[in-house]
Amino acid sequence: MSQAKCLVLGGGGFLGSHIAEGLLAQGYDVRIFDRFPRGKANIHHLMQDVEITEGEFGRVEDVERALQGIDCVFHYLGSSLPQGSNADPYFDIKTNLVDTLTMLQTVIRMGVSKVVFASSGGTVYGIPKRLPIDEDAATDPMCSYGITKLAVEKYLQVFHHLYGLDYLVLRYANPYGERQNPEGQQGAIAVFLSRVAMGETVEIWGDGSVVRDFVYVGDAVDATIRAFEHSGRYRLFNVGSGKGTSLGELLATIGSAIGSGCEVVYREGRPTDVPASVLDISRIGRETGWAPKTSLEDGIGRTWEWVRTELSSRSLKKFT
Repeated sequence: MSQAKCLVLGGGGFLGSHIAEGLLAQGYDVRIFDRFPRGKANIHHLMQDVEITEGEFGRVEDVERALQGIDCVFHYLGSSLPQGSNADPYFDIKTNLVDTLTMLQTVIRMGVSKVVFASSGGTVYGIPKRLPIDEDAATDPMCSYGITKLAVEKYLQVFHHLYGLDYLVLRYANPYGERQNPEGQQGAIAVFLSRVAMGETVEIWGDGSVVRDFVYVGDAVDATIRAFEHSGRYRLFNVGSGKGTSLGELLATIGSAIGSGCEVVYREGRPTDVPASVLDISRIGRETGWAPKTSLEDGIGRTWEWVRTELSSRSLKKFT
């Protein structure tokens, strides 16, 4: 696959931009598809090295244009978040499932050989019966976001059976790191660090006992590239740290990593939040030799430096 031309759908986003960067580092020819990608700071440093295609994922002609001459597609686009997807499941189904099916039909028609899909290890399993969660565990999502992710996984299986489409599904835990939006609604570490940097309170949903699996984005990209280049029998891998961290422990680790505490406000827990989610990463380790290298404290330290620089840059732009 070293000569493959790769299209990263959503390549202007947090994880997508890192995937594009990782593919470039491995010598792949990369094209990015996104809405208004030239205005996205995440890929300014990549502009001289990648092709840029602008368009709407729900517009067939835009997707066809992006797929011209492409061998492999990395699908890292999404239009909803777990906590808000239940409010409008129709929108979630239309923009994330139906539009993906349309894309897959176009992929078959245009002869693309492989699709890599960013699924969600944090939502497709639902409330786990045991921890850590392996890839064969029951899948009982509690939100529309997880349902549509799981549905895309199943359709990839169908397209493989019907048309021979090669595919790879990566169920990511909670990636974090540089370029994650510090003012967004997803990504606890970046959001918490942003609030600390601005001297604001940190909001916790629940009592701080919720456990999550946080994986540094550089490790997640390494896992993705290794799995993409792997030729074994598995097409589904968990990608996480393999370790659980409660939100209370996360706040303590943030304080240790940056040398500063924060004021915390506790809000009522959300019905879509499972009590604990920690992924079993033994399969990808066994099959590809991958293992996460970045400790949570080191990853938070790197993210902290980026968040401070980013917020400073945004503040300056407001006055220039």
